[in-house]
Amino acid sequence: MPEAATQPAHDARATGDAALLRVRGLRAWYGESHILHGVDFEVRRGEVVTLLGRNGAGKTTTLRAIMGMVPRREGSIVFDGEETIALPSNRIARLGIAYCPEERGIFSSLSVFENLLLPPVVRPGGLGIDAIYDLFPNLRERRASQGTKLSGGEQQMLAIGRILRTGARLLLLDEPTEGLAPVIVQQIGRTIAHLKTEGFTILLVEQNFRFAATVADRHYVIEHGRVADMIPNTELATKMDKLHEYLGV
Repeated sequence: MPEAATQPAHDARATGDAALLRVRGLRAWYGESHILHGVDFEVRRGEVVTLLGRNGAGKTTTLRAIMGMVPRREGSIVFDGEETIALPSNRIARLGIAYCPEERGIFSSLSVFENLLLPPVVRPGGLGIDAIYDLFPNLRERRASQGTKLSGGEQQMLAIGRILRTGARLLLLDEPTEGLAPVIVQQIGRTIAHLKTEGFTILLVEQNFRFAATVADRHYVIEHGRVADMIPNTELATKMDKLHEYLGV
């Protein structure tokens, strides 16, 4: 893997486990609809943290609010010591946060290679094209294929690979395993585990808590636009009944 790919890991080790992202009293609206009602959580450097909850609980809105992609938001979002609540999305991205939406946003008329080249490099430390191909060999094989020719799993690989070029230190992944075959879900899990070893910090929205348990350090449960609970992954087995109650499964 190219030398640049190791840079995030150095940053994470140098700064210990201090919070890279700290969210306090986050409220968000879409027009008159009040979605988030005071969300509080933090993500420490080098962690994988999941947001769990039922549909409509506010998980995706939380990610979009962090990126400044909701019409109105209030509260505090501190990234790497800098308050971002008043910043526009482009400024937030350049601080080192990247967002991979559930809909993936693949440009169907462009090839895999062209899709990978689209995002700007905002900071040093991003992965090169060859390193992304090493993570996702399918993309190397399909590098000349148009986005419309890719399977759902390949589109998800491309969406994740695309944000890895940017140099972002915090990756926001929204439902990366939704609708994918089990073998692809396992590959996504291995990729997240590898990115963690490289020092990336990941905030993951996930409906599949069984998958989340294989990759995450901690889980925040979102209910009605608020954090209802925080469960360390080491305590997940003993709190499964409570989690089932939260998620309605």
